[in-house]
Amino acid sequence: MAEEKLIGKITHYFGNIGVGIIGLTDSFRVGDRIRVKGSTTDFEQAVNSMQVDRKDISEAKSGDEVGVKLEQKVKEGDKVYKIL
Repeated sequence: MAEEKLIGKITHYFGNIGVGIIGLTDSFRVGDRIRVKGSTTDFEQAVNSMQVDRKDISEAKSGDEVGVKLEQKVKEGDKVYKIL
């Protein structure tokens, strides 16, 4: 199994557009693979794009809140891991 590092958690989910807001405790960038895990959630995906205040960015750091297009529904409080 791949090694994972906790990088944040879901603070909000916009179901109509499939975007999760991640409050970060660590950095990550476009191209990284993430795993979202919660009580009913558990999936992996590549990060193809992310935004802060509706502007595309390529990298985010601890303390940022970023929007990421997610392939599945998530819940507030789900943990987000970077796959190393």
